[in-house]
Amino acid sequence: MSHEPIAAVVVQPTRIMGVLNITPDSFYGPSQLTDPQAISDAAAQMLEDGAHILDMGGESSRPGADPVGVDEEIARIIPAMEAVRHLEARVSIDTYRAKTAQAAIDLGAAMVNDITALRGDASMAGVIADTEVECILMHMQGMPRDMQKAPHYEDVIDDICAFFEERLHYATGQGIAEDKIWLDPGFGFGKTVQHNLTMIRRLGEFRRFGRPILIGTSNKSTIGTVLNTDVADRMEGTAATVAVAISNGADAVRVHDVKHMARVARMADACTGRLSFE
Repeated sequence: MSHEPIAAVVVQPTRIMGVLNITPDSFYGPSQLTDPQAISDAAAQMLEDGAHILDMGGESSRPGADPVGVDEEIARIIPAMEAVRHLEARVSIDTYRAKTAQAAIDLGAAMVNDITALRGDASMAGVIADTEVECILMHMQGMPRDMQKAPHYEDVIDDICAFFEERLHYATGQGIAEDKIWLDPGFGFGKTVQHNLTMIRRLGEFRRFGRPILIGTSNKSTIGTVLNTDVADRMEGTAATVAVAISNGADAVRVHDVKHMARVARMADACTGRLSFE
């Protein structure tokens, strides 16, 4: 039985951010990339598979990770940025250091993904404001080396909302245009399993700020805990969190497996009315 193609009408599709970890110690082994050709090939494949943004980081932010020096971070990032320039991709630089952000922006980065929400480097807000790139302000309790030791909240959603309100006020006060700001509640960053599950369930409450909501659940330990699987066996769990997050208001998802999660997102978009058919 043949099926005639039906035209899809895109209302507001979920944006897919593909992860390129330019580090030797990312928690997810397949995303560890150091060779420029491998980086170029991986980036090209992600774009073909449906990525709208490539998120590139030179320092691991896995729980327990120690920071690297800014010179080492830049030494990792510059060859990677040069390796993808021919692709004309939209690149996000995952860093909380102003010097690293500036180096990446000079090579074409259009977004700064700051896990400290501008708290890690006093100069970062100025770089973002001056260059007029977009930025992602993420919530994190503590820093990667200690964030999972004893996370505690009175109410995880209310506490994150208060944080976002303060950070938005700070960012706009530093000259960053509000329409350049995205928000990320920081799944897995200083949260217990229950905090993370509550966040997914109540994600729509962050829409009160009128800014795009990004969430990154891909292959994280909460999924491993719920499903009792190791990091290499969490695709279905990731797919479930992506679908539920989209249903509950996510505008973008940060993922390692772009091909499969882009399909999940498209189906979720169809189910939620972001993608309709005539």
